[in-house]
Amino acid sequence: MKRDEKRRSEQFLLAGDLGGTKTSLALFSLDSKRPIPHLIETLSSKNASSFQEIIEVFLSRHPAKVMAACFGVAGPVSKGHVKITNLPWAVSEDELKELFNWERVHLINDLAATALSVPVLQNHELAELNYGRPDPSGVIGVVAPGTGLGMALMLFINGKAYPIQSEGGHVDFAPKNSVEIAMLQDLIDSHVSVERLASGPGLFTIYSWLKDYRNYREPGWLHERLLTRDVSQVISEAAFIEKDPLCIESLDMFTSILGATAGNLALTGMTTGGIYLAGGICPKILPKLKERHFMRAFTAKGRFMEFLSKIPVKVILNDKAALLGAACCAMRLMEK
Repeated sequence: MKRDEKRRSEQFLLAGDLGGTKTSLALFSLDSKRPIPHLIETLSSKNASSFQEIIEVFLSRHPAKVMAACFGVAGPVSKGHVKITNLPWAVSEDELKELFNWERVHLINDLAATALSVPVLQNHELAELNYGRPDPSGVIGVVAPGTGLGMALMLFINGKAYPIQSEGGHVDFAPKNSVEIAMLQDLIDSHVSVERLASGPGLFTIYSWLKDYRNYREPGWLHERLLTRDVSQVISEAAFIEKDPLCIESLDMFTSILGATAGNLALTGMTTGGIYLAGGICPKILPKLKERHFMRAFTAKGRFMEFLSKIPVKVILNDKAALLGAACCAMRLMEK
């Protein structure tokens, strides 16, 4: 039996991670503990006219019987509807059910999907920043710097995980020292959210401001790279490899702001189950996160310093965590 014919005779969970730049879709086999990926494909979001078109392209290439589908989407989901952040798309569960003749479909915020992956992640998929004293039934928090800054919480009731979506990346940035105060004063022509600084574009914002603040003469090689490559990646590499002093300071400030932000979420949600850093940036700057700046800012909350020092903090190394979490959500649909 050919592969496509065999796939048509089997039943799968369809999971998706829909972002402003790219969308990953995957077929998962059902398992008692953790869905098993059968195949994964990433497609361009910006080259498609709708999410429905992306699904159609995927299923035309990989025909399959879909038992249940769940999609993590970059945007706030309300009553089965969402308007995608950074894309002119609106998606609804009812439209997907009707178009593809599916009985079980669920839309979930992408960070909430990432949170659902946490209980099934294995040790090698995590890097520890702070051991702490984990409470297995405690609330967990997820913070994910990327193109923007995503956040979510997850609580446990009778052993079952319930993710709570959040737009916490858009809260006000709160400076902690004189340099950050000076930066805020220069940026405050409009609302300065923490996402404006604790994100990929935010790292370049920090660098650009520090360059003027320090009256720094940018090396020619660095200037050329910043013109032709991803700026946040260039700054990170220049800090780690070339040891450029301004790039090091920029990355230190970035990790400090990210640490303070994660600490704020830990206090807001009383996340005794742990804080998990997700997204594509954190694994790439893991050595910097392990330095003092992140955890110092994380715990610097006055009388609650001791409380925060006991909270586990880990980096999610699995770059398909949101997809895995969406598959876990689809697997739950089968239980109903």
